[in-house]
Amino acid sequence: MLLTLEGLDGSGKTTAWEALAGSYPDATFTREPTDSWYGDAVTRSLNDDDADPLAELFLFTADHAAHLSRVIRPALAEGSLVVSDRYSDSRMAYQAASLSAAPLADDRDPLGYVREIHEPFSRPPDATIYLDVDPETAAARAGATNKFERAAYLERVRENYERLIDADPDRFVRVDATQPESAVVEAVERHVERLVDDA
Repeated sequence: MLLTLEGLDGSGKTTAWEALAGSYPDATFTREPTDSWYGDAVTRSLNDDDADPLAELFLFTADHAAHLSRVIRPALAEGSLVVSDRYSDSRMAYQAASLSAAPLADDRDPLGYVREIHEPFSRPPDATIYLDVDPETAAARAGATNKFERAAYLERVRENYERLIDADPDRFVRVDATQPESAVVEAVERHVERLVDDA
């Protein structure tokens, strides 16, 4: 089973992911961007306000492809539960928001374009926990340390997440991430327990 944690920066994904690691010691815990050289390239781009959004999309996509071949697919083949802090939905929500500022040819929908790129090779999650928080709160929590953590940008990202949820409502479980941290973690753990038991 591939379970992913998604949401805006500052929503508490990583905190929940770390808590789950203690509850499921035999599972494979991973994240995107990865700690590979592909992920290093992504991190460099994140910290560059002038990075070309289309080039950045393909850096993220390359990191995702390597993540699939090196970690995700081998772990699933061994029958492992895989829990990823960010996955393909992040790319679709965030990179589509970036591409909206650099229109594509033929007025193509940025979110649709990013989805089309992933469809031939990516492995969809079996379930996704979406930690929902408003952009202003997310930006304040994240500290707005890079271009992806600013409220105006996060508003576009949140709209993209909502489109992804509308397109695949049975896969997503929404958690109110405006709650105190302990309540968010407890809710995530409760939902993951149910999802794993039902798998």
